[in-house]
Amino acid sequence: MISNKNRQNSHPQELNHLQHMPGSPMVADSCGIDRQRYRVFIEDVADGFYETNLNGDFVFFNESFCRIFEFSCDEMQNRNYRDFMNSQNAEIAFEHFNKIYRTGEGFTDIIWDITRKDGERRILKISAKLILDDHGQKIGFRGIARDITHERRAARSNQALFRIAKALPLFRQLDQLLDFIIKEVQDLLAVEGASVILLDENKKEFYFPAATYDNKEAGKRMREIRFPADKGVAGHVYRTGQPMIVPDTSKSPYFFKQVDEKAVYQTRNMLDVPIGIQNRMIGVLCAVNKKEGDFDQADVFLLSTIASTVAHPIENARINEALKHSYEEVQSLNRAKDRVINHLSHELKTPVSVLSASLNLLSKKLSEQEKDRSWEKALERAQRNLKRILEMQYQVEDILHERDYRAHTLLSTLLDVCTDELEALITEELGDGDAVERIRARIDNLFGPKHLVLQTIHLDRFVRKHLKSLRPRFSHRKCHIETRISGTPPIRIPEEVLLKIVEGLIRNAIENTPDGGRIEIIVQTGEKGPELVVKDHGIGITEENQRLIFESTFTTSETAHYCTKAPYDFYAGGKGFDLLRLKIFSERYHFAIRMESSRCRFIPRDEDLCPGDIAACKDCQTTDDCLNSGGTTMTLRFLPSPKIASPKNSTENKRKKNEYIA
Repeated sequence: MISNKNRQNSHPQELNHLQHMPGSPMVADSCGIDRQRYRVFIEDVADGFYETNLNGDFVFFNESFCRIFEFSCDEMQNRNYRDFMNSQNAEIAFEHFNKIYRTGEGFTDIIWDITRKDGERRILKISAKLILDDHGQKIGFRGIARDITHERRAARSNQALFRIAKALPLFRQLDQLLDFIIKEVQDLLAVEGASVILLDENKKEFYFPAATYDNKEAGKRMREIRFPADKGVAGHVYRTGQPMIVPDTSKSPYFFKQVDEKAVYQTRNMLDVPIGIQNRMIGVLCAVNKKEGDFDQADVFLLSTIASTVAHPIENARINEALKHSYEEVQSLNRAKDRVINHLSHELKTPVSVLSASLNLLSKKLSEQEKDRSWEKALERAQRNLKRILEMQYQVEDILHERDYRAHTLLSTLLDVCTDELEALITEELGDGDAVERIRARIDNLFGPKHLVLQTIHLDRFVRKHLKSLRPRFSHRKCHIETRISGTPPIRIPEEVLLKIVEGLIRNAIENTPDGGRIEIIVQTGEKGPELVVKDHGIGITEENQRLIFESTFTTSETAHYCTKAPYDFYAGGKGFDLLRLKIFSERYHFAIRMESSRCRFIPRDEDLCPGDIAACKDCQTTDDCLNSGGTTMTLRFLPSPKIASPKNSTENKRKKNEYIA
């Protein structure tokens, strides 16, 4: 039996055989064949030829065999087969040699998994048979070695491409399709990471909708990264439409290291190929950190083939996702529209009813004091027109309940004109008394245009001062207000505007936080300037509503969930204008708004109700259960006063100086 030990530990009789063996080739001398003629013959063989002794040391071979291993002939001489493979593969090779030694039967389909001098793995198909001397003694092995790495890779690639093509129709969602593709790429190319990079055409940024890495955390972080479309290897590949191998990222002028820094990852080498359809690029397919060896043209061909195979399915999936999203948006907008109409209809009913009651009271007072009854007709007309308004309001309600009324724009038109019509009617019939002037003043104060002058304000002092004045308004609520106010640079904004902003944010936070909850008000200096943060641990906002929160007079609460409550009451609702006004102010006075919100996990839908008190919530065992269940954070980022651009030096701007229409 052949020994499984190295040459130093061979049995004596085996060593005896080796001592009497001629140098090389063993068979050539034993058979008396001319050495030179034998060598010429085996050198003409395209495949590798080898002979070993019983220990597995290579004692004779041709140049083709050396080329397979990437070693010179001198380096290969007397090297053991174990030097070129790991222990597991070496054990498999030993079992084959041992079986040949015991049975005397050769093999023609032995598979060796070797590592070459350059570190690249190769798959060899080996034949082997015993070598016997003139006395019939077993003295070694000889055989042919053929490199089948490319054949195996091609077969594996064909199988993978067939598997991919067969599976593509099964994935209708884009994220599932992309995850499937990159996992196949990672396995086929034997790389540490693979990703699909697509272009956000609106923002001109690349993003990673799918990324899989051996380092799972790096893969997660990669999905959150965006970078400019003109940067990196991906940017170059996208612009040129040509694949690119980067054998060493530290030496590449195209490599954009900021991506690695954000992902906390090190990319050593990479291969990017374009994903395109009909002369239009849609993205890049990327593989990084090849586990063994370097990327080569075979990898380029394989990855390019995969990219061309999946390009149309990716685009179709993107279109399908966009259509689905558009459909959901239409549904959301329809629900939002109905909610706005219902909300405004509800809000209109109360003031109109109050006006009707006021006219009735006025009629009663006039009846007691005036003998002249000429006012009765005027008052009757006013009451009749108010009744018409109420009837139209009821018609709007009927629209929401799918009655036969179809004029969906009725309420908007009504709101635009009713105030002026009411004032004109009262003025015409009752004269320009104090009541009319007070109404006009109130209307001008609420809705009329104003010239507001920019002022230099310290945000920290302003918030601290007005928070103190606002506290009595919500003193009936049992919410805990925590403040962290630090000194900030001054900002330039009209004081009245800033007051509306601060009051609106605080009121919205309190109205959406149950009693026993917490609200945090923070004033701090951020990276670019002063910041105001209002964070509530309240009911939060659903993802659907977050997309619509700053649109028109959209409200996040169902109208049926509240009546017209006092400001700062839980679920007070309001008229829905606060956030829209905040958005307009941000565009006019150059501050940024950021909203982060998560809906309370105990009431995930809009129609789910919060009892308004943590102590009354059946889902919360402790206060922390509520505080950790949801909430909303509104962050306003202002520019310090020197950084705010002044109006252009036009004639109109010179006239208005620092005045803005609010």
